[in-house]
Amino acid sequence: MKFVGYLTLGDGGLDYSLEAALALIEGGVNVLEIGIPFSDPIADGPVIQQAMQRSLDSGTTLYDLIPFVQKLRQHTQIPLILFSYYNPILQAGESFLHQAKQAGIDGMLIVDCANLSACSIDPICVVSPTTAPNRLKQITESARGFIYYACQKGTTGMREALPQGIAQNIARIKQHTDLPVVIGFGISNREMARQAISHADGFVVGSYFVAAMAKKTPPQELKTMAQAIDPRRPL
Repeated sequence: MKFVGYLTLGDGGLDYSLEAALALIEGGVNVLEIGIPFSDPIADGPVIQQAMQRSLDSGTTLYDLIPFVQKLRQHTQIPLILFSYYNPILQAGESFLHQAKQAGIDGMLIVDCANLSACSIDPICVVSPTTAPNRLKQITESARGFIYYACQKGTTGMREALPQGIAQNIARIKQHTDLPVVIGFGISNREMARQAISHADGFVVGSYFVAAMAKKTPPQELKTMAQAIDPRRPL
């Protein structure tokens, strides 16, 4: 089962980001998604938008990812996913992708660009409840790593429950791919995570952790939050 945790690089400072990442991993996160701050994060809701702005205001850049991942790799070998929008990656060029791969990035999720076939890093592709059948086929054929199912309409953000139709939509995706499918967009409690893994191969927790990091929640508390939301752990 994939327990994907998300954080915005540099929100609270790069040192805090590293401490938070390690705490989440100790708490059970076994895939870490590292968000690159961007000035126009159109797919994200207020919690992550504000985190990205705080990170930008503190001077975080795309290139801070490289030493961050190098330090992280001294402590863990779990899959690391770069999350970004296309414009920063385009501006950085192919050399940055090679540096990221060499540092230890395994996958890349670019929400506004699906054509990453030239990249040696696994493209993590997103599908939604409204993805048309022909588009779903194209996406699953180009994806590697896993499929990210954005189960809610709109932007990222904490919700109280998963929407209807999860089982049918996951089954529809799995007709086109043998890759693991993880459910994201809104998971913020243990019951939602439990429901997600009853249909899919994992779940993503983003805004729930980011909101805590906005308050500079101590790493030990972040670890406890991750443990509490993980349905694999007994209460």
